[in-house]
Amino acid sequence: MLTDAAIRRAKPGKKDYKLSDSGGLYLLCRPSGTRLWRLKYRFLGKEKALALGAYPGVTLLAAREARNVAKRVLAAGQDPAVHKRIQAAAAASVATETFEAIFREWHALQAPQWTEVHAADVLHSIEAWVLPDLGRLPVRQITPPLVLEVLRRIEARPAIETARRVRQRISAVFVYAIATGRGDNDPAAILKGAMAPLVRRRQPAALDLSKVRQVLRDAEAVPAHPVTRLALRLLALTVVRPGTLRTTPWTDFQALDEAEPTWVIPAARMKLRLQHKDDEARDHMVPLARQAVEVIGVLRKLTGRGPLAFPNSRHAHKPMSENAIGYLLNRAGHHSKHTPHGFRASFSTLMNERSPADSKIIDLMLAHVPKDKVEAAYNRAAHLGRRRELAQEWADLLLDGMPSALEISGLPRKST
Repeated sequence: MLTDAAIRRAKPGKKDYKLSDSGGLYLLCRPSGTRLWRLKYRFLGKEKALALGAYPGVTLLAAREARNVAKRVLAAGQDPAVHKRIQAAAAASVATETFEAIFREWHALQAPQWTEVHAADVLHSIEAWVLPDLGRLPVRQITPPLVLEVLRRIEARPAIETARRVRQRISAVFVYAIATGRGDNDPAAILKGAMAPLVRRRQPAALDLSKVRQVLRDAEAVPAHPVTRLALRLLALTVVRPGTLRTTPWTDFQALDEAEPTWVIPAARMKLRLQHKDDEARDHMVPLARQAVEVIGVLRKLTGRGPLAFPNSRHAHKPMSENAIGYLLNRAGHHSKHTPHGFRASFSTLMNERSPADSKIIDLMLAHVPKDKVEAAYNRAAHLGRRRELAQEWADLLLDGMPSALEISGLPRKST
C-alpha cells in the first residue's frame, strides 16, 4: 500500500508510470510532474478506469474514501463513472435552483415592463435584505420560518411597508420557480397574516388656508438658496409631484408670454405604468397662473442658461437634491407637519371645499388617474379652460399679500 512519503519521493519519469495502492486504486505519474488518482474496476465484463482527482489536491486518504464510495456504487450494480456524471449534473442543477439564481432570472424577465426606478428598487431590496440569508439556498429548502426571519429584521428597522413589499417580491420569485419546475410551494405566501400591521398615514399637510399660507411665509423667510425658494413657491402654486418639479427641463414650459401659458409634462416623466409613458395623450398639462409665470421668469434669470430649470447647485447637468425643499420646510419649523408633497393635499382639500362640483377636474389637475379604464384614457387638454380658472383662483388665495417672486429670490429690482 502507498504512503504519503512514497508519493512525495516519486519523481517524474520519461513516460507514464503507476504507483499502486489497494483495491484497484493507483496514482498515475506523468512526465510533466502531474499525479492523478485512478481506480481500475470492471463493469459488465469490461475493464474501466475512474478519475478521482489530482494529488495533492486529493490526498491519499481522500482517494481511498472515493475508492470505497465507488466500490459501493459498483456493488449496487451501477457503473461508478456513470454515477459520477449523474451526481455532477445534479450538483449543476442545484446551482441553477438557488433563490438567487431564480430571482435574477425572474428580475431580468420582468424588468423590461417596469420603469428603471422600480426595477432598481426591486433589485436593491432583494440584494440588500434577502440574498445574504437565502441567496445560496435551493428554493425547495427554504421554509416559511426562514423567510419570516428575514422579514422580521426589516420590520425591526423599523420599515414595515418595506417588509411587506419584500414579502410580495419573494413570493413572486417562488411562484416563478414553481411555474418553471424548480419549486414546489411558496413559503412567503402564507406569511401575509404574520406580518406586523401597517398603519398607513397620510403625508403631513396643512389643510387650512391660513396655515398653508403660514407654511409658505415661514419657509420663504428662512435663509436658503434662491432656486430652492422659487422651487417651493412653484410647487405650492402648481401642486405637481416634487420629483416631477425638480427634474423639469426648460422646454416643458410653453407659451409663457402668451394668453395661455402652460407647463406640459411629458408622460415619460409622470407617475404612470411603463406601457403608458410613451403615450402623448397622457402628457400632463398644467395651466400656469400669473404668479407661476412670474416665478418662472425670475428663475430663468438664475438658471436659464442650462437645460434644467432646477439644477443641482454643484452640478448643473443634474437636478436639484430631492431633499432640498423638504429641508427648507423642516428648517422653517414644519417638520412632520407639512411636506413638499403636502401641497397636493392642501390644494385638493381646500379647492374641493370651495368648488365641490369641480372634484373630477381637481383630480385631473393633480394627475390622479381615474379607476375607470375608459375614463383613464383622458384627453390631455380636457377641461383646460376650467383648470386654468381654478389654478388662478388657487394662486390668488395662496399669495394674497405675499412678497413677489423677485423679492424672495433676492435679485435686485430693475432701476426705473
